[in-house]
Amino acid sequence: MSVPELSLYIHFPWCVKKCPYCDFNSHALKDSLPEQEYIEALSKQLEIEMPLIGEREIKSIFMGGGTPSLFSGNSIELLLDFIRKHLKLSPNIEITLEANPGTVEQKRFQAYFDAGVNRISLGVQSFDPLQLKKLGRIHSSDEARLAIDALQGVGFENFNIDLMYGLPEQTLEEALEDLKIALSFAPPHLSWYQLTLEPNTYFHRFPPPLPPDEFIAEIEERGRALIQQKGLSRYEISAYSKNKACQHNMNYWQFGDYIGIGAGAHGKRTDVNTAKIYRTQCFKHPTQYLDKNLGFYQKNYSIPENEVAFEYMLNTLRLIHGTPIHHFSKHTFLKLNAIEAQLQSAYEKNLIFPFSQTLQATELGLQFLNDLTLLFMPND
Repeated sequence: MSVPELSLYIHFPWCVKKCPYCDFNSHALKDSLPEQEYIEALSKQLEIEMPLIGEREIKSIFMGGGTPSLFSGNSIELLLDFIRKHLKLSPNIEITLEANPGTVEQKRFQAYFDAGVNRISLGVQSFDPLQLKKLGRIHSSDEARLAIDALQGVGFENFNIDLMYGLPEQTLEEALEDLKIALSFAPPHLSWYQLTLEPNTYFHRFPPPLPPDEFIAEIEERGRALIQQKGLSRYEISAYSKNKACQHNMNYWQFGDYIGIGAGAHGKRTDVNTAKIYRTQCFKHPTQYLDKNLGFYQKNYSIPENEVAFEYMLNTLRLIHGTPIHHFSKHTFLKLNAIEAQLQSAYEKNLIFPFSQTLQATELGLQFLNDLTLLFMPND
């Protein structure tokens, strides 16, 4: 059995400030940024991973956060040079860096471009000044527009605009206006998703007034029509592209393998010799991650066999066009009959299409994706 494709995720945990809706591993920067120390730590952790990687080819690199764009172009170049020197990279590798419009300008985008970054994911969230304030964003509407112009001016042909809807007291017209502005820049990729109140966030403790569900449904229906008119196709539950699907995220959603380095980063590795799937998690707090006595990893374990199917479905069912049914056994070491009863139940509830060739959620299944994936959760 062949191993799945392999990606590299690199986490940069610092932000200028923590947004009230954010449940990612991000920490407000209180002192100076330890750029050199952190880049050295990432390189050392990668050295630990190298024997397990062997000759496997890296399909994509994604630098996420936090706010990776707090780091200079020189730091990113040093890191990518180290990676290029020690790992086998795909000739057409996608290298993404997440950027906050309030931390970048054309000169910095140019430095990232020169370092080898070939895709930018820009965290705009909204173009509405009032909503940006409610969301705790550090950038203005003008800065978001200027950042998009700047990255295009530098030569980034592949970029993503990250946009949310269902914002506090947002009207239908405001949500659609946000979307129209984003689409006016002709992005090759758009992430458009609903604001949710995640546990352990300020918004979860102090919920803002959000639009009702029926209102959200109308935003989604009219918004998707607008997106389609601009030639972007929906390929994942909240991702749209014009022949520029995010290769890194596709690897996640197809249950591929990925190395995770940096504070709080998660990794997944398939071992065909033991027929097991392993997960790693790094220490979340930057201070712990940088503590040389702790050794980067907080967790390193194999996924229990009875949880593998659930984890597989949690990822693959997000894809609009589904995945070949034979991929299930190929990527999980399980026979299809292990989930036959759950598949039949999902089909009878009209949550998935007939599954002889492809495992694919229906429109109802995508709408109630949480209920669909829970069918595959282990009972014990």
